[in-house]
Amino acid sequence: MAARLRVLRTVPALRAAIRRWRARGERIALVPTMGALHAGHLALVRAARRRAQRVVVSIFVNPAQFAPHEDYASYPRTFNRDVAVLTEMAVDLVWAPPVAVMYPAGFATRILPEGPATAGLEDKFRPHFFGGVTTVVGKLLIQCAPDFALFGEKDFQQLKVVTRMAKDLDLPVRVIGVPTVREPDGLAMSSRNAYLSAAERAVAPTLHRVLSGCAEKIAAGAPIARTLDHGRTEIAAAGFAIDYLEARHAETLAPVASAKDGPIRLLVAARLGKTRLIDNIGA
Repeated sequence: MAARLRVLRTVPALRAAIRRWRARGERIALVPTMGALHAGHLALVRAARRRAQRVVVSIFVNPAQFAPHEDYASYPRTFNRDVAVLTEMAVDLVWAPPVAVMYPAGFATRILPEGPATAGLEDKFRPHFFGGVTTVVGKLLIQCAPDFALFGEKDFQQLKVVTRMAKDLDLPVRVIGVPTVREPDGLAMSSRNAYLSAAERAVAPTLHRVLSGCAEKIAAGAPIARTLDHGRTEIAAAGFAIDYLEARHAETLAPVASAKDGPIRLLVAARLGKTRLIDNIGA
């Protein structure tokens, strides 16, 4: 039977646990999440376990990264199930602070990122998003003091933003990207997939199929602009309202005009019904 998993909700209790591990010379890995865990999150946990003696999973639905019209109130929350799953995976600690702990009365400091956070991708459609992400992730890295922090590549721009932030602020942590985990039909796993109706779920893998086709064509020498135009048309024809389908430099997220400008990452965001899906792939 798995040991009972510690769930901590105050900063002093968290820091006491971190100090005990540090006193024994143990390395710590952090997996930041908003809960509603799926196989993609569990891949992050397994990657964390390979790198460190102690694994912390944070579960915090961060209000600072949701705009007023977005789904903060309805975002999937499955805390008890999440803890049960993490217990079976032998996670050492769940850090689950209340909103009042993360953003107490009088909280007045924000991290406002630039660089990859202003690439004209997610930031163009969700201008509030990365300020909320970097503020909460910055706090989590300070609170948990990990040697490693693991993020999924599905949120590729976010991965680049967090990596840049940690470097720029001299945070003593190595940010590690873990490949996207997919359903058998190619759909990138996401907590928001639960919003899809049965009919929408059948259409959703179109994003990955189009990305893969575009990547193959670009690798074979097809012009990027024309290839992406065809991809946008195909995505729209499937019933999506597309926000972007872009080819960017895989490190800087700067626009690229040809394969020689690479390495290239193709990134897409589109709405299917009320659900906004994102994905990306190397080209």
